[in-house]
Amino acid sequence: MLAGRTHVQKRARDPRPRRRIELTDAKAPPGAPTSLDPASIVRSRAYLSALVLAALLGIPISAIAYGFLALVGEIQTYLFVTLPADLFSGGTPAWWPVPWLMLCGLLVSLTIRHLPGTAGHSPALGFTTGSGPAASRDLAGIVLASLATLSLGAVLGPEAPLIAIGGGLAALTVRLVKKDAPPMAVTIMASAGSFAAVSTLLGSPLLGAFLIMEAAGIAGATLSLVALPGLLASGIGALVFVGMNSWTGLGSFSLALTTVPPGVEPTIASILWALPVGLLGALLGWAIRWLALTVRPLVHRNRVPVTVGLGLLIGLCATAYAVTTGREFSQVLFSGQSALPGLVANAANYSLGVLLLLGLFKALAYGLSLSAFRGGPVFPAMFIGAVLGIAVSGLPGMDLAPAIGMGIGATCCAMLRLPLTSVLLATLLMGTDGLKITPQVVVAVVVSFVVTAVLPTPGPDQPAAQREPAG
Repeated sequence: MLAGRTHVQKRARDPRPRRRIELTDAKAPPGAPTSLDPASIVRSRAYLSALVLAALLGIPISAIAYGFLALVGEIQTYLFVTLPADLFSGGTPAWWPVPWLMLCGLLVSLTIRHLPGTAGHSPALGFTTGSGPAASRDLAGIVLASLATLSLGAVLGPEAPLIAIGGGLAALTVRLVKKDAPPMAVTIMASAGSFAAVSTLLGSPLLGAFLIMEAAGIAGATLSLVALPGLLASGIGALVFVGMNSWTGLGSFSLALTTVPPGVEPTIASILWALPVGLLGALLGWAIRWLALTVRPLVHRNRVPVTVGLGLLIGLCATAYAVTTGREFSQVLFSGQSALPGLVANAANYSLGVLLLLGLFKALAYGLSLSAFRGGPVFPAMFIGAVLGIAVSGLPGMDLAPAIGMGIGATCCAMLRLPLTSVLLATLLMGTDGLKITPQVVVAVVVSFVVTAVLPTPGPDQPAAQREPAG
């Protein structure tokens, strides 16, 4: 469908006028540059058919993604709210998350060991989407491991599993419809499926699409070809999410702040504060990645007992926070997506000591979760960045809105190494006032990106660490 064209000409000694013959299936000579003509491809009947298919795929894939998120929410609510309320009259005990995190480690490790594939890529290696859609035989492992991770309290987000599930389902559909579909067609449809799956998760279909494209390194002519079906599927997916929420009443599952700090015009002081905030975000992200990559080889040596032990440690982090501060252990657990709005809305009620403990235990649980569990790195990074921003918001010349934006942007950039997406994550979250804090966020993100690039690679030797043993 998207094959390049090679032109063959008659030899010069042929007295007849030269005639150019287009061979759509011919291969370019070795080493010859290949190029795509987006305009002619977009006008083709095959591409228009791809747009229609992308719109059609957006409906069931978005519905599946909504159902997955709804199931995660229902399991979380039952296990950590309803069940302990039925069992304990004096409130949920602080140790309650420990056995569930250990069960989480057991289920995830057994899924990775015994099901095909590795239940998706390890989030310790960063946010990556450029390795192609998930194979159909790997989808069951991805669903089960991520469902256990997200439902039972590990500190990872749903964005990476949804992208893998959406892309894998779309690629499977294309191969079922047309077994000899060109690789580019499969890639485009897989991207559209991923777009649809995260269409409203980050608060905006455009933000989810931008995250996928920057992580995959899509640019040039390919960007135009992939973006149109993807954005179409994403728009359809957003409508499906809204419709499902209206129909079921289970929730929108879209990241949004219930109370947004008022934006203020940039000042010289706030711009200057962006430098140390960017540095702190980079160092914090480096420390979290160091913990994840250092523990990860231990997981590979004996996956099941080590992962169960890591679940125990994550549960103890939540318990320690609850005991020392008197606050809910749920602030340390889970992705932070549902806890972030409350954190920002009640920022004035957190002392500096509580914020430091929350950031410490959340970062420890995040690093341990990255090393062995399956999920995405975006939401925990945003939550920890918000904690950092609130902690420094009392500095002279610093206001709450730019402080939160800078903290989120710097920490996300250190963890994701996607500077443009990090700026958007921090500014769009703040709504219309996000435009006012953009200069400070940009400075903090740039500092974080440069410092992260200068710092040595954390953890053990990366080529060895990146191999996923079968066990």
